[in-house]
Amino acid sequence: MDLKLDHRTEDRLTIVEVEGEIDVYTAPRLRELLIDLVNKGNFHLLVNMEKVDFLDSTGLGVLVGGLKRVRAHDGSLELVCTQERILKIFRITGLTKVFGIYASVDEAKEAHGKDK
Repeated sequence: MDLKLDHRTEDRLTIVEVEGEIDVYTAPRLRELLIDLVNKGNFHLLVNMEKVDFLDSTGLGVLVGGLKRVRAHDGSLELVCTQERILKIFRITGLTKVFGIYASVDEAKEAHGKDK
């Protein structure tokens, strides 16, 4: 399975659409995109993982690394995810306490708007 990546900016929030598998082979592409977005001044990221079929420890590492990068600029990296098999990974690792995890892009945008 390949990894499809896309992004768009709405207000001050950059939405990263991810589809496929985030694993040791594909995670570097996501890492490069997140680094590029931060280097271009996008410090509030929302990663939509609704179409992610698989996430391994390499993928988790990329997300945590992205979070560290945006936090260095007083930014945020939040997730959209409702798939139980992916959410379970975040619960087991304790990362539900680190990432804001939302049920939809709209819910995340609304919460982000309140933080402005």
